[in-house]
Amino acid sequence: MKKTFVTKEQLDQIIKEYPTPFHIYDEMGIRENARKLNQAFSWNKGFKEYFAVKATPNPHILKILKEEGCGMDCSSLTELMMSERCGFEGDEIMFSSNDTPANEFKYARKINATINLDDISHIDFLEEVAGIPEIISCRYNPGGTFSLGTTIMDNPGDAKYGLTRPQMTEAFLKLKALGVKEFGIHSFLASNTVTNEYYPELAKILFKLAVELKEETGVHIGFINLSGGVGIPYTPDKEPNDILEIGEGVRKAYEEILVPAGMGDVALYTELGRYMLGPYGHLVSTVLHEKNTHKNYIGLDASAVNLMRPAMYGAYHHITVMGKENEPCDYMYDVTGSLCENNDKFAIDRKLPKISIGDVVVIHDTGAHGFAMGYNYNGKLKSAELLLEEDGAVRQIRRAETPEDYFATLEF
Repeated sequence: MKKTFVTKEQLDQIIKEYPTPFHIYDEMGIRENARKLNQAFSWNKGFKEYFAVKATPNPHILKILKEEGCGMDCSSLTELMMSERCGFEGDEIMFSSNDTPANEFKYARKINATINLDDISHIDFLEEVAGIPEIISCRYNPGGTFSLGTTIMDNPGDAKYGLTRPQMTEAFLKLKALGVKEFGIHSFLASNTVTNEYYPELAKILFKLAVELKEETGVHIGFINLSGGVGIPYTPDKEPNDILEIGEGVRKAYEEILVPAGMGDVALYTELGRYMLGPYGHLVSTVLHEKNTHKNYIGLDASAVNLMRPAMYGAYHHITVMGKENEPCDYMYDVTGSLCENNDKFAIDRKLPKISIGDVVVIHDTGAHGFAMGYNYNGKLKSAELLLEEDGAVRQIRRAETPEDYFATLEF
């Protein structure tokens, strides 16, 4: 059973001021989770979490994470600009992009962000448009599939990201000749893993690679970035990852591989987005209509504009009908939005309590890749974002869009 971090009584009061739909975030949960992550990796002197801005690009959220010691992982110009305006400086910002325009590399160099190169050809491109910095990272893609035991977790070989193993050596030698003094290694091999084994196994791969590259090129490797991939349990039957156990597994690999190679000074970074924010966001919506034809449909005032993952990936998001948490789930519904797209469904054949028009529903785990993936198809407008503060107060941290916002870039 998934529980909401707000009560029906709280939502009833909030909705009087802020009409549904809206995303709401749990400040206390976010802070506690960030502190637990830092605790899990406190054994590594240089550890730093670089929050994946793309997951929840809201300055108020970024500032909370800054207060908890996090940096920012950016993938675009506007994410770099937002991070800088939120007070992040220099090596507090990691720029991990792909197919990167010249102006974005220029801006990253201007603010002295740490650049993580996605392709070997970008070395010449970066040198030409912005110059090569003294600290740089390269993203590694081993190809093939990534497995834990007999379970295939993902297919890095199909991903557009990263350098091959031979290219890593070539890139480090070339960058060394161009004056780079400190190197980093980055890799992302699987998405949203709900297992404590992923990070330790990834760490072993990257630690061994680091030792090999040091021996082959003679460079100083200052940091290894484990990237993201530590996921959350969207379905109620799964247990969440134990970040303390994960941190301990990475520590053992560090002691086993890096320390004997004289690399006990390597800092570890993470770039978690979903793990940091996912469980601490709800999409709150009101039931507008019930339709009974070939199936039973519940129509919400939210749509895929507010949460694209179910429509895009067929992803599961748990739904709580507020005030009916203890009632039997003996009705089957498709829960839908109003887009002119048949995949605009938050749930298909979902067992839920009897739903009535006007009921308020909470869609869980929307704190990452929720609002951020929104769009304006059908002329739909993006919702507000609210913050449930630690003292129980609620603050609007992004207003809902208006038709004037939609028309603002048009001339007619």
